[in-house]
Amino acid sequence: MKVVATTNAPAAIGPYSQGMIVNGMFYSSGQIPLTATGDLVEGDITVQTNQVFANLKAVLAEAGTSLDNVVKTTVFMKDMNDFVAMNEVYASHFGDHKPARSAVEVARLPKDVKVEIEVIAIVK
Repeated sequence: MKVVATTNAPAAIGPYSQGMIVNGMFYSSGQIPLTATGDLVEGDITVQTNQVFANLKAVLAEAGTSLDNVVKTTVFMKDMNDFVAMNEVYASHFGDHKPARSAVEVARLPKDVKVEIEVIAIVK
């Protein structure tokens, strides 16, 4: 097992790692719309989802992989009415690559953000 940590994404706000590599697979913790310095990105679901992807790209890069190698995502949203807008941003980051995905509405997310996303990726 290898812990993945980068200063290019927000530090963990609890007793967990940004991600772990196990047997050639990377497992991220959920990323929320915080900057690398820990500032909350305010705004609509589009703005927040773009920041989440910036964080995911940073931890994936630190793990030696990228969005191209993501096999599964889980998207947690505060309001499923934001799904279409979130999905447009999501698609713009993945392009033609379409990993398996779950998307669920939850009662509350850390720091009352609108979206949190975690990924599982192959490390090459």
